[in-house]
Amino acid sequence: MLMDGHSLAYRAFFALPAENFTTASGQPTNAIYGFASMLANTLRDESPTHFAVAFDVSRKTWRSEEFTEYKANRSKTPDEFKGQVELIGELLDAMHTPRFAVDGFEADDIIATLATQAEAAGFEVLIVTGDRDSFQLVTENVTVLYPTKGVSELTRFTPEKVEEKYGLTPSQYPDFAALRGDPSDNLPGIPGVGEKTAAKWINQFGSFAELVERAEEVKGKAGQNFRDHIEAVKLNRRLTEMVRDVELPKTVADLERTAYDRTAIAMILDTLEIRNPSLRERLFAVDPGAAEAEEAPAEPGVELDGTVLATGEVAPWLAEHGTAALGLASVDTWSLGTGSVTEVALAAADGEAAWFDPTTLDETDEKAFAAWLADAAKPKVLHNAKSVMRVFAEHGWSIDGITMDTALAAYLVKPGRRSFALDALSLEYLGRELAPAGAADGQLAFGAEEDEQAEADALMVQARAILDLGEAFGEKLKEVGAADLLTDIELPTSVLLARLERYGIAADRAHLEAMEQMFAGAVQQAVKEAHASVGHEFNLGSPKQLQEVFFGELDLPKTKKTKTGYTTDADALAWLATQTDHELPVIMLRHREQAKLRVTVEGLIKTIAADGRIHTTFNQTVAATGRLSSTDPNLQNIPVRTDEGRAIRRGFVVGEGFETLMTADYSQIELRVMAHLSEDEGLIEAFTSGEDLHTTVGAQVFGVERDQVDAEMRRKIKAMSYGLAYGLSAFGLSQQLNIEAGEARALMDTYFERFGGVRDYLRRVVDEARATGYTETVLGRRRYLPDLNSDNRQRREMAERMALNAPIQGTAADIVKIAMLNVDKALTEAGLSSRMLLQVHDEIVLEIAPGEAAVAEELVRREMAGAVALRAPLDVSVGLGHDWESAAH
Repeated sequence: MLMDGHSLAYRAFFALPAENFTTASGQPTNAIYGFASMLANTLRDESPTHFAVAFDVSRKTWRSEEFTEYKANRSKTPDEFKGQVELIGELLDAMHTPRFAVDGFEADDIIATLATQAEAAGFEVLIVTGDRDSFQLVTENVTVLYPTKGVSELTRFTPEKVEEKYGLTPSQYPDFAALRGDPSDNLPGIPGVGEKTAAKWINQFGSFAELVERAEEVKGKAGQNFRDHIEAVKLNRRLTEMVRDVELPKTVADLERTAYDRTAIAMILDTLEIRNPSLRERLFAVDPGAAEAEEAPAEPGVELDGTVLATGEVAPWLAEHGTAALGLASVDTWSLGTGSVTEVALAAADGEAAWFDPTTLDETDEKAFAAWLADAAKPKVLHNAKSVMRVFAEHGWSIDGITMDTALAAYLVKPGRRSFALDALSLEYLGRELAPAGAADGQLAFGAEEDEQAEADALMVQARAILDLGEAFGEKLKEVGAADLLTDIELPTSVLLARLERYGIAADRAHLEAMEQMFAGAVQQAVKEAHASVGHEFNLGSPKQLQEVFFGELDLPKTKKTKTGYTTDADALAWLATQTDHELPVIMLRHREQAKLRVTVEGLIKTIAADGRIHTTFNQTVAATGRLSSTDPNLQNIPVRTDEGRAIRRGFVVGEGFETLMTADYSQIELRVMAHLSEDEGLIEAFTSGEDLHTTVGAQVFGVERDQVDAEMRRKIKAMSYGLAYGLSAFGLSQQLNIEAGEARALMDTYFERFGGVRDYLRRVVDEARATGYTETVLGRRRYLPDLNSDNRQRREMAERMALNAPIQGTAADIVKIAMLNVDKALTEAGLSSRMLLQVHDEIVLEIAPGEAAVAEELVRREMAGAVALRAPLDVSVGLGHDWESAAH
């Protein structure tokens, strides 16, 4: 099987939307994903013994030298596609698949050469390509698989299929193509001569050469046009013919498929954040070495002496093995009040492992297990410890002595990756594939009862992998200087977050339901107004119908062109609202905003648990900067600066037995961090003056007195200051402020003239990151940015923005975590019943017990302000109220 890599990657690129396949660093992966998926399916369906992929080198080939206009009409390769072919090549290398690219030739020529050699050697040949010129290669032994729908459906072109489609033999196809011309390659056709006429002539005269010889016999205007363009058609014929003798570094015999480097494939997919387990499984399923991998002997030092423990056997096993570090894995479900652990596995470094069903524990076992879990002197290694602690608490078990969380460790070692699944980490760092619980792992050896205890075996293998990963990450953390971050910040934070998730925050269901009804009514009202504005009904959720109304009926100014027409996204609607007096763009913006708010409130109502509280899940490993996020529900998704958002926040209330909610957050923490890191004396002075920061900075930038800084000046300075902390470019600032790029650049230049320390810092941080490969926060949290040296401008500029942003955002994230830990510790040491509930952005929300407000506020202010010493001191705002919004400040 021979594959045209460029042709199929390009088809995959347009078949899948880039916005749905992009890494955190901005690298599009849609072509890679589509190509890999098609590759896996085709290898599965065709099972070739020999396989290779051919690529174009550039548009400069022998054809472009002979005809300078060859493919000159093709548009510039999209930036989103650039770089993906190179990454596809890396994936093929990991699959040990030969790939060819030869200067001066196209992939077609390479394929033609290999197909000719393979057929001569007695092979049956399959060619997978989106180029119809390959039909000339079709014989009884050579079949073309041509994509007819994206890259998901392939049509088999045999000699019979070619004749059925074109009425010609495959050998006649290049004659036909020469006459037809090819707009995609910029090969001119003959005026008035289409595919039917071209096919008729070839059949009538037998070949192109005979047709040219007898050109005077061709009748009518079409014949005259042929004679007028005969030299161009002769050139077409030369260019259409594929070269069958390209000099290649390998022969057909060298193309035999061999076992994959599975670890390398897993690393590539993880790096590209391609998390779909189905794709990985399909790729591995067609690995020629799959059978050998399944039968491979156990690796030295990882055989397990696994035991299924019955009632009464857990306590003795722990007494014998529980003093050394143990890896712990479990199967559980969590829903507040109904969470349960159904399986537990423990593994020791000496090869001993145990599995038990917690429901079978007798009183002695239960006490022994609970005591072992709670003993800080008994080291434990877990994967995603927070979720384990949260569900174990449903059984009354508390966990102490966690020395390693392999998910958090992997995050600190490589924060840019999106997947921290145990099986992926095991494959990458240990070279071991893990079976899910419920299926035996063929790589590790157990006793004679393996078939009967497959489920237990799989979980014990996971526990052992967790233990071994813990050891591996212990070394990795030292290498990247993150060992203290794990021990002092991330692990304690996970313990605190597990508790916060169990606490939840009380919700006012009636208030939220009333809000949902209000937003639903506003959505319906917007629909009525939209229909009235154009005089008929249409579907406001249909981009196609919106395009027809906006750009057809109303003839409004055209927005950005996309594959499906002119865009009607939020930015386009906002632009249209400024370009026309018609009310529809404004109505549509209101409709979408109200619909979004309704969905938000509906989601909140659905997450109210039986205890009347909302229990969000905090994520420690999602944001590469170190910031926390939340899901189910996403509390960071609730608007803060709109009346509707503030009204939604009133639905979060103080719970029974408590007196009030308290909110505490940092004022302008990112800008204070930027002042600290840049050591800019002017910016530090602006913070320490006690006056309004943006007004003070505005006066210095615009060269006016403070009382002359108007609201518009202050708005521009605020956007500028925060924009710099987020790596905003002059273009981005111009878009945000709706001003010309030149004005934005001038504003930035003036700002940097006044605050040269900031300018110098921003330059320095990118240069240092380019030299070292990473940025670093004040506390040593690294963000690796290999794309800083990329040849791809888009990827390089994205990495530069991250280099500007990561130290500031990461330091702010570290400060908030330290503050949380210090506040929680101080509450405990003071003997208060008040407790922390939420952390959202830079804000902490607490539930205050009766009579504790004053002491809690003093404690919170002290601990948050003193979390880290900065040159621009931390400033804390505190508020109290019955609900989240009322407690704002």
